[in-house]
Amino acid sequence: MLVLNCSTKLLTLEKMLKSHFPESLKVYGAVMNINRGNPFQKEVVLDSWPDFKAVITRRRREAETDNLDHYTNAYAVFYKDVRAYQQLLEDGDVINWDQVFQIQGLQSELYAVSKAVANAKLLDLDIKLASFKAVHFPPVSSVPDHNFLTGPFPRLTYLSVSEADLLNRTWSRGGNQQCLRYIAKLIACFPSVCVRDEKGNPVSWGITDQFATMCHGYTLPDHRRKGYSRLVALTLARKLQSRGFPSQGNVLDDNTASINLLKSVHAEFLPCRFHRLILTPAAFSRQAQL
Repeated sequence: MLVLNCSTKLLTLEKMLKSHFPESLKVYGAVMNINRGNPFQKEVVLDSWPDFKAVITRRRREAETDNLDHYTNAYAVFYKDVRAYQQLLEDGDVINWDQVFQIQGLQSELYAVSKAVANAKLLDLDIKLASFKAVHFPPVSSVPDHNFLTGPFPRLTYLSVSEADLLNRTWSRGGNQQCLRYIAKLIACFPSVCVRDEKGNPVSWGITDQFATMCHGYTLPDHRRKGYSRLVALTLARKLQSRGFPSQGNVLDDNTASINLLKSVHAEFLPCRFHRLILTPAAFSRQAQL
C-alpha cells in the first residue's frame, strides 16, 4: 500500500487516469478535486507507483468523521487488475471497516470482491448494492437557451447552503442529519445550478458531488414540464466543462423521465455501469438511516 501525497505525482495520476475512461471517471473526479483545494479532505491509496494496478480515494484518517455518515465516508475505486484491488482491501490500513461507508466505481467486480474480502475477514456487515446507468454529457459549447425564462422570474442561478434542507427532504437518499450536512458541504464547495420562482425559492436544481458527478437533479412537482430540468442539466454540465471537469452522471434504469431527458440532450450512455455499495457494520445497523 502506498499513500500518494506528492502534488506533482497527483497531477501526473490525474493525467494517467484520463487514458482509462470511462471506468476511471469516479476516481478521476475525486483526484481532480484533491488537486484543486481538496475540500473533502481526500487522499489517494495505490498498490504501487507509477505502474499502479489499483487506486482508491478515501477520506484522510486525520479528518473529523461521523461513523454513521456513509455519504462522506466514501471510497472511489479504479483497477486495471481486480486482484490488486482485492489485495488493497485485504490490507488492514486501507479501509475503515468499523464505520458505515460506501464504495463507488464503474467496474462490475466491485461488489463480489468487496463482499468476498469482508467475508474472509469474518466481518458482520450488511452490504447494499445499487447499480445505475452511467452517462456523460457531450460538450456544451454555448449558453443553453433560457429565453423562455421571461421577466425577472423565474431566474437561473445557483444554490445557497441555507437551502440544503430542501434538497435533503426531496432526495430519495436523504432525510437524515448526515445527508443534510453532506449536501450543505456539496453546495458550499462545488458547482450547482437552480431555477428560482417569483419568491426567490428554488424550484428546480442540480448539484455536484465529491467525485465531480452531477447528482440530485430534481424539479418540484408543480413546476415540471416547463423545460427547467433540461436547462439545469445543460447549464451544470457546461459549468463543469468550463472548469475542466468531466460532466458525468448516473440514472436508475426505471427513471424513464430522466432517461428521456438525457437522450434529448444527446448524453452518452456509457458501456459500463455505476455501482454503489453501502456497507454497514452490525453495530450500526439500527442507527444508520440509509
